Amino acid sequence: MSRYLLDSSFVIDLFNEIAEGREGPAHRWLRAHPRAELWISPVTQAEVLEGAGDFEAVRAALARFRWQGIGRAHAERVALDQARSSRRRGENDAWQVAIAESMEAVVLGHDPKAFDRLGDAYEDHLKT
Repeated sequence: MSRYLLDSSFVIDLFNEIAEGREGPAHRWLRAHPRAELWISPVTQAEVLEGAGDFEAVRAALARFRWQGIGRAHAERVALDQARSSRRRGENDAWQVAIAESMEAVVLGHDPKAFDRLGDAYEDHLKT
C-alpha cells in the first residue's frame, strides 16, 4: 500500500467531478489505486477551502481523508530546501514537498512545474 499526499489540484479535480456527476481523471486514478492511503495537509485544506462555494460541505468532504499536520521539522526542511535550491518553489509547494518527504509519501496532483523535480515521489493523476 502506498501513501499519497493529495495536492489541491487533485482534490479540486475530484470534487469538481463529484459536483458535475461525471467520472474523470481523479476518479479513474482512485479506481486504479483502491488500496492507496490518501492524506491531506493543512496546505491542501487551505487551498481547497479558499475556493469553496460551500465552505461547510467542502470542509466535511475533506474530513474523509487522513490528516498530516505541520511541525517544526517540516519548517526546517522547507527552509533548508528553499535556501539550497537554485529554483525556489512557491511557498505552499515547498511545504507540500517537505510534508510528503517526511511521511515518505508521493505527491499526487497535476502541477508538474512545482513538483517535477521530485521524480518518482510525484504522480500526475492526469497522466496515469
